[in-house]
Order: sequence, then C-alpha cells, then structure tokens
Amino acid sequence: MAEPHVAQKSIMAEPHIAQKFPYAVEVAPGGYWWCRCGRSKSQPFCDGSHKVTEFTPVKFTVAKAEKLWLCGCKHTHNPPYCDGTHKTL
Repeated sequence: MAEPHVAQKSIMAEPHIAQKFPYAVEVAPGGYWWCRCGRSKSQPFCDGSHKVTEFTPVKFTVAKAEKLWLCGCKHTHNPPYCDGTHKTL
C-alpha cells in the first residue's frame, strides 16, 4: 500500500533580531544597503553576512544629509525604515 502524500509546509526563514529598537544614523547623500538578515557586524548596514542565508539586503538612496531611523529588528513592513514593529516582538 502506498504512503499517503503529505504536503510539506514551506517555512520562511526569520531574520535575526539585531536589536529591538531602531538605529538612529546620520547619512550623507548617496546609496546604502540596509541589512535585512540581521547578521551584519556593521548594523544597520550590510556587510555581506546574508550570503549564507536566503535574505538579500535592501538598497536605498538618500538625496540629502539627514538623520534616519532604520529598523533594527528586521521585521519592519517599510524597509529599511523603522515602523514600530519591534514593540510587538
């Protein structure tokens, strides 16, 4: 008798929570890569640590020098910016 087929659930990987509050960073005009996996040693920016994960960094561009609040928990719904999601983790 054949084994019944059991569908396997696809489990999405969870990013590592680097910290449960945003990173306040002063940035100059230019392009940046925000770490999405949470493994970077250069938080909140990418250092290539994601290469052993299924995550990819988020590229964003800044037009003028300014202070930004970038997500530290890696669960924001508005990457790379903090949206307060860390308060529910």
